[in-house]
Amino acid sequence: MDDFASYTPKEKTDEAWIEAAQKVAASCRGKGEADLLREIYARAAEGKKNGTLTNEQIDRFCAQLAPMLDGAKRKRLKKLAEELKRM
Repeated sequence: MDDFASYTPKEKTDEAWIEAAQKVAASCRGKGEADLLREIYARAAEGKKNGTLTNEQIDRFCAQLAPMLDGAKRKRLKKLAEELKRM
């Protein structure tokens, strides 16, 4: 997944999803949580501004990611998503 606009979980096979997740994980190696959140937010904000990221895509991304997070991180994700959708 190079950007949020290319995130299409229903079209990817399990193998392709795992490969994409491994690439993202590799690019995040050595970064702290705050750095990762800033990077995700910056990419998403850019997508919203240039019209390549929709609110529906944000919701789908969050729905896929939320089960992997604890309660506090899910709340932060929801807050960021709502902020992005208001852009």
